[in-house]
Amino acid sequence: MSSGKVLLGVLAGVAAGALLGVLFAPDKGSVTRKKVSGKADEYADGLRKKFNEYLDTISEKIDDSEDYADSLKEKFEEFLDSISEKFETAQEEVSDFTDQQKSKAEKVKKDFKTSRGESAH
Repeated sequence: MSSGKVLLGVLAGVAAGALLGVLFAPDKGSVTRKKVSGKADEYADGLRKKFNEYLDTISEKIDDSEDYADSLKEKFEEFLDSISEKFETAQEEVSDFTDQQKSKAEKVKKDFKTSRGESAH
């Protein structure tokens, strides 16, 4: 059952109890008012306690959610760092490969010119 329904039920019970207490009171009005006032204070204290427990529960859930969000953020940042490192490594490998291929192409070009008797200039 949700906390809102419990709180509504408690309030309805307080109101019904107070009304029945006044209607069926065997004592004088002043005594009955004191009893009703005392019971109202007891119920109000009970409601405060329940409400504070409800707020504590909500606060705990919010804290848990924030902790979970922080954990997810941390893992996501680690993932991005890992991807960034891999991307940099891949860039370096592609650059090295490109440099090697350029060097091989220059050598082939130079060898071709040499075999045709042309100068290397």
